[in-house]
Amino acid sequence: SLAVLQDLEDGLKKADADPSVKAVMICGENGKFSAGADIRGFSSPKRQGGALSPIVSLIESSEKPVVAAIEGVALGGGLEVALGCHYRVAHVKARMGLPEVTLGLLPGAQGTQRLPRLIGVPAALDMITTGKHIPATEALKLGLVDEIVEENTIEAAIRLANKV
Repeated sequence: SLAVLQDLEDGLKKADADPSVKAVMICGENGKFSAGADIRGFSSPKRQGGALSPIVSLIESSEKPVVAAIEGVALGGGLEVALGCHYRVAHVKARMGLPEVTLGLLPGAQGTQRLPRLIGVPAALDMITTGKHIPATEALKLGLVDEIVEENTIEAAIRLANKV
């Protein structure tokens, strides 16, 4: 939603400006990182602001380490947010993917550029063109996530943030 995007942008800018903040951890709530955009909003008239791509670029350009704590799903724009993070920790039961392609839509927040850089062209091409969801264990093997955990993902992401 526009509110979530605005809160994410405001939080990142506030963290970057605060010298006491050493790292940032991004998580979802209710056991889900993010299932991406609500496609019903695609048919509404264009509104000012609310574009995901500049926010993902803001995450990526942060001078402070940004860690994604992925629980449940990171799909579509949610995966693109995670791709903008410097590190990704996923729960062992998490799933990731770019399912919008099954609706004829291309990932719009630079996921088609970031994913191949991270996991290589063949694996990225498969994910981008099929929209399949991959489990955390496969994401670790591909290099999409840095760590998978069975315990509290948020605590693990905070530990990683403190380490880096």
